Order: sequence, then C-alpha cells, then structure tokens
Amino acid sequence: MISKKYSEILFIAIMGLGMSLIMTLAITYINTGIDGDFVNRWFKAFMVGFPIAVVAAAVIAPIAKKLTKKFTS
Repeated sequence: MISKKYSEILFIAIMGLGMSLIMTLAITYINTGIDGDFVNRWFKAFMVGFPIAVVAAAVIAPIAKKLTKKFTS
C-alpha cells in the first residue's frame, strides 16, 4: 500500500493518465481514423500528452479544489 503522504501525487498521476488516455485516443481517432497504424499513432500522441496532462493536473487541481470549496461552502 502507498503512504497517505503521497496521495496527492498519486491522484495527479492517475488523473493525468486518465485524461491523456481518453483525449489522445479520441483526438487520434478524429484526426486520422482507425487503420493498421492507429495504435502506433495513438501511442506517440499519448507519450507526448501524458506528461502535459500530469503537469496540467498538478497546476489545475489546487485551483479546482479552492474554487469547489468556495462554491460549496
């Protein structure tokens, strides 16, 4: 089991993984369609998108939490 002190980092990594998987899959399909090379094109897009999604989640998550608290208090 992973220590609770790493829960925020784990949340950001899982969020970035999910976001990048879904978005690169959808965008690759929309832009190029599905053919024999689809998986290779998608994987290349994912390898670029995953680090970007993790950084975006790390930046946005604290802001989203503050806004959520503000709107729900």
